[in-house]
Amino acid sequence: MLRHFPQINVAHSHRKRDYVIAAFTFFCVAICMTFEVSGSVGRQYALGVIALVSLIGFLLGENKEVRMQVVVAVAFTTIGEYVASVYMGGYTYRFENVPAYVPLGHGMVYLTSIALARSGLFIKYARTIATTVIVVCGAWSIWGISGFAEQGDSGGAVLFCAFLVCLFKGRSPLVYLAAFFITTWLEILGTAAGAWKWADVDPVFGLSQGNPPSGVAVWYCLVDAVALSGGPLLSRGLKNASEWFNSRGYSPKRVGRFSVFSDLRGHTREDFQAQILFISQVIGTSLKKPDHVVEPLDKT
Repeated sequence: MLRHFPQINVAHSHRKRDYVIAAFTFFCVAICMTFEVSGSVGRQYALGVIALVSLIGFLLGENKEVRMQVVVAVAFTTIGEYVASVYMGGYTYRFENVPAYVPLGHGMVYLTSIALARSGLFIKYARTIATTVIVVCGAWSIWGISGFAEQGDSGGAVLFCAFLVCLFKGRSPLVYLAAFFITTWLEILGTAAGAWKWADVDPVFGLSQGNPPSGVAVWYCLVDAVALSGGPLLSRGLKNASEWFNSRGYSPKRVGRFSVFSDLRGHTREDFQAQILFISQVIGTSLKKPDHVVEPLDKT
């Protein structure tokens, strides 16, 4: 069951960058919740700009593969936010919208999960961390269905079972373990601060769910699966698009003060002139045919 876990006593290295990314995200989540709950929609946009700048800054130090995965993760989670929150009402933000910082925040969360998963700490203590997560999240799920919790959490218990399947069968168990820590952190802080609230009943299966659900980290297992599959597809699509533009003569060459757009305008103008000439010829030929001649009106 642990075939995707790193081998025991495997060589590992501690990269300072991985821990900086994680520390920055954990810190910013706390700061964001503090500023968001007392602000307006305008402040949400300001936080979104900060999230964008932070994400771009960290992605500059990543390879192309990770960048593509993060882009796919942001796109997928953005769609998921509008479907799960705005359309289905599984959880609701303060202004019943999707705050500007949320989609880009998902990018930072996913990047943090990757950074922790490849860190020397997680590689060295993978089994210990997995045991800790299973015990803590399992106890949380049992509490949610025990009847002692203020709000039942049957849905969270189901999600926890799905999380276990992903953990032992999925391709990226360390990413899932890392996602548990960062998602639990942001969910507890966000719901406690009132930035969003989970519905008492899951709108899909009709199960009770906590605020937040105990197994909420399982959704990042899905995000990782989509990002791992979609990243290479996005790279291949961009490569094919680049080759197509180059084959059409739209290569990014610079001539003096003009860039590729001068070439693009030139080709567009020539194509447009050719089409005008063709249309005029067709019209002229059509008017010469007897069956297309317009008869004058009979005024008698």
